[in-house]
Amino acid sequence: MLKPIKRQSLSEAVFEQLRDQIVAGSFGAGELLPAERILSEKLGVNRGALREALKKLEQARLVSIQHGGSTRVLDFRHTAGMELLTQLLVGPSGFNLEVARSVVEMRTALAPDIARLCAERRDAGVVERLEGVLLAMEAAAGDLPTIQRIAMDFWSELVDGSGNLAYRLALNTLREVYLQLQGLLTETLSDELSFLVGYRAVVDAVKKQDGARAAKKAKELVTKGGDKLIAALDAALELKGS
Repeated sequence: MLKPIKRQSLSEAVFEQLRDQIVAGSFGAGELLPAERILSEKLGVNRGALREALKKLEQARLVSIQHGGSTRVLDFRHTAGMELLTQLLVGPSGFNLEVARSVVEMRTALAPDIARLCAERRDAGVVERLEGVLLAMEAAAGDLPTIQRIAMDFWSELVDGSGNLAYRLALNTLREVYLQLQGLLTETLSDELSFLVGYRAVVDAVKKQDGARAAKKAKELVTKGGDKLIAALDAALELKGS
């Protein structure tokens, strides 16, 4: 049910509440939202705040504002962009486990190809930058939270070296999601974070411009943590559903 808005930023609060209702299916794809007057009354906000929120929903490709002022809900699975992931990860009832699992699966799928492209398109300086990051990780051996932070720089350098803008933007989104979960994932990712020889193997493959080996070693690396994350999320989802 819609409820009155009590937060300081009215338009942002309206946006979040309507977004959550749309994603949850309370407003189905193709359905018209209630008229502005009705929404304003139910939410307890003025028309200006409501219209600003509706504009944000349109920019997020969750609704289409039609001629005459009516607002139709879109099927976000077919229209929304990756930025919605960061907004959906944490909801009113806590972390969205299904979204978290999707992000982990995407990370596992992208990492090998990012490493492959970085090796094959190796730009001047990428190996030197990766070596610098790797040295920092090795210097922090045993300090998993520090390695965890540095590892984000490792993947950032790899994706820059890949020369793939789509992967770069995808990694930006994954990073935002990851930062929200970072403290909760350190222990689960311990096998991956402590596998420094695995990071070294990726760098060596990039250095030799061996794309196939870089992809193989990157997959070995991320599955060390990814498999445990998926197992933990699946167990949590099963528990939630029981």
